[in-house]
Amino acid sequence: MIASEWLEQAKRQLLEAKIDTARLDSLVILEDITRKTRAWLLAHPEFELTQLQIRNLAKQIDRRAKHEPLAYIRGKTEFYGREFIVNKYTLVPRPETETILDLTNEIDLSVIQTVVDVGTGSGAVAIVAKLLFPKLEVIGIDIDKKCIQTAQQNAKLHNVSIDFRQGNLLDPVINDIPNDWLILANLPYVPDSHTINKAAMFEPKHAIFGETDGLDYYRKMFQQIQVMKKKPLYIFTESLPLQHNSLREIVINHNYKQVKEKDFIQEFMI
Repeated sequence: MIASEWLEQAKRQLLEAKIDTARLDSLVILEDITRKTRAWLLAHPEFELTQLQIRNLAKQIDRRAKHEPLAYIRGKTEFYGREFIVNKYTLVPRPETETILDLTNEIDLSVIQTVVDVGTGSGAVAIVAKLLFPKLEVIGIDIDKKCIQTAQQNAKLHNVSIDFRQGNLLDPVINDIPNDWLILANLPYVPDSHTINKAAMFEPKHAIFGETDGLDYYRKMFQQIQVMKKKPLYIFTESLPLQHNSLREIVINHNYKQVKEKDFIQEFMI
């Protein structure tokens, strides 16, 4: 079978499975298996696939047809223009989360010594923070040991030094922040009653759902902050825009004020 025939067949299979990005996903999978660039493949539609390639392509297209995220099939994804390892233990980093780093980059970081990424997952946010702000110490926290291991792999891949700690929200730093710091928090915020798409159903549920109104993890985090002697100067959060008013009320009750809001991200200051 030649590449163009396989591509057409794969696209039809994904379209039948109601995958909106059928052609693009098929191309990406073809690139990965053949180790050819997209430009080369499109310029050589007559390229003959080996039997091994055809078998491997079939396995990956079948997985995608079941709505498994392409990132899990490939074992990697892109975030902030960089590539990261992901797996079934980590949430796939979303483009909307990149805004949390954009807003952080707009504040006066000369007063900050430490960035704490709460719910680090694959470590993508923590690692990009270290790459953008190399003079700052970066700590990444996650409750899941497998996530910490993946984050460490990604840190090694990007050649950055980050202090990853396993624990519940701020527990690993609650008595261990000696300087001025800020929080980047992309905690589970989807309400339990909310229906998620088929692809998201492959991702770890504990990294998606935030109980009744989706904000329980944020409440717990701010309760932890309340008892800390050294409170963060800034807190950046991600949640659904329809949750922003409720989250703002929680934060104001803990003596912070909202400074900025953009898309899914809110910026708070003490």
